[in-house]
Formats: sequence, structure tokens, C-alpha cells
Amino acid sequence: MRNVIRRHATACRVAALFLLSAPAFAGESYLLPPDAVVAGRSQEDWSRVWWEWAASFEHAESPVADLTGERCAGHQSGDVWFLAGTYGTRRTFRTCTVPRGKHLFFPLINYVVMPNGAPVSCKAVTNTAADVTDGVSSLVLRIDGERHADLARHRQATRDCFDIGELATPPVRLYPSAANGYYAMLRPLPPGTHVIDLGGILPSMAQAVTYTLVVE
Repeated sequence: MRNVIRRHATACRVAALFLLSAPAFAGESYLLPPDAVVAGRSQEDWSRVWWEWAASFEHAESPVADLTGERCAGHQSGDVWFLAGTYGTRRTFRTCTVPRGKHLFFPLINYVVMPNGAPVSCKAVTNTAADVTDGVSSLVLRIDGERHADLARHRQATRDCFDIGELATPPVRLYPSAANGYYAMLRPLPPGTHVIDLGGILPSMAQAVTYTLVVE
């Protein structure tokens, strides 16, 4: 699976308008620093687990392909709740319910490289994932209308290659896989309704998603 995005001009303009609009910047009341450890894992490790989660679905059931948020609870467990990105540049709005007390982890924009039939080395897939996610021109995280700054420092790259197909049903061996991108880890949000705008623009891809989360 890849968050591969074709460059459709109209969709990219829509994403750019969303991503480049800028309300007042916020402090880091919910956003954890990129080196914060959550539930015994680094955020680099959570980025790998996020990809394994995202790849565990058939396309028809995938939260990444979901246009409404109805699939956001799929395969969720533990102290960290994942939010999905998208498969394209289409401006996406999702609404879902999240249990209280959950950290939230999600990509602003990310990419994964995996074998595609021909033999490939761990170094090769790692380098490709890094190359694709270089050159970010915009990163956005807004929580309840307040925008967070300095998001480029939230880049996470998997240092060790992994098998992205390990949790698929049936499992599919896709080793070596490597991922790179920009992620956010949030402290648990208080009960109530919260709006999260997230996204990013790279030279070859973009995404823009708004989540309305009901924490209960």
C-alpha cells in the first residue's frame, strides 16, 4: 500500500488552498514533541505500526479509502488510536467517535515503499521513501481552529525495514518495506467534539483531511 497521489491540477489547488490558509498559531497543548514516547514506543515505531494497521484492510474496508469516517474504528486497540490519511488529493471530511483517554497518531503526509515483484534491498526502499518525502512545501495541523507550527521536525523515518503485509488477511510477505513522512501524536482530547485539519504538500503528492471527532 502507498499513499501514492497523482497530480491532478484541480484537486491539488483545492488541497493547497486548505493547506496554505493560516489561522493564528497555537502552543503545543495537545501536540506531543516528536521524540515523546507513548505506551513504550517511539513515534518512529508508531509510524511503522500505523502502516501495518493501514495495510491490514481490504480496499473496500480501508479507513484510508473512507470518505465519511464510518470505518475509523476498524482494527483499533490499545492506548493509541490511528487516524487515516487518503489515497488521493480529494478534499476529505470524516466524522467518527473516539473513546476517551486515547492518544491520537496520524500522518500529515507520508509514503511507504515495498517490494513490487522484483528483488529489492532495504537500503533501496529506505532511500526511495526518503527521496519522495523530501521537499515538503506545506504541513498543516489545526486543532479546534488553532494551527500548530514547526511541523517539519515531526518527520519520522523507519530505521529498520519491516513487513507491511504482516497484519493483512491473509498475511502477504512484503519485506523489505520502508516508510517516511510527517506525523502527529496528540495527547488524549477531552470529551466533546473536536475538529482536526491535517495535511501536507510534497512535490509529487498532497493530502487534506478534516476530522470531526466525538470523544466519549
